Amino acid sequence: MTYIEDGLRVRNGFDEGPLADAALDRAARARRLMDELQERPETMTEAELRDGVRRALRHYTGRRPHADQVCGIARLIRRGARIEWAVADRLTCA
Repeated sequence: MTYIEDGLRVRNGFDEGPLADAALDRAARARRLMDELQERPETMTEAELRDGVRRALRHYTGRRPHADQVCGIARLIRRGARIEWAVADRLTCA
C-alpha cells in the first residue's frame, strides 16, 4: 500500500480512502442528474436542458464546463440519444 496524501492511498492498482470515495460519490451523483435529464427532455425548454447538463458536468468536474460541450450534449439528448455515464465501483490509479 502506498500513501499518496492524507485521505488517499493506492493498493493493488486502485485508489482508496475518503478522497477516492468522494470522487466516486461525485461521479455517481452526476450520473443520476444526467439520467433525470434524459427521462424528460421533452418537458424542458432548451435553457433548462442546457442548465441541467451544465450542472451535471460541473458537479462531476468541479469546474465550469465549456459551453460547446454543454450545448453538444444537450443537443444529443434532445435528439433522443442516450448518454451513458459509466461509474466504476473503484478508482484505478493513473
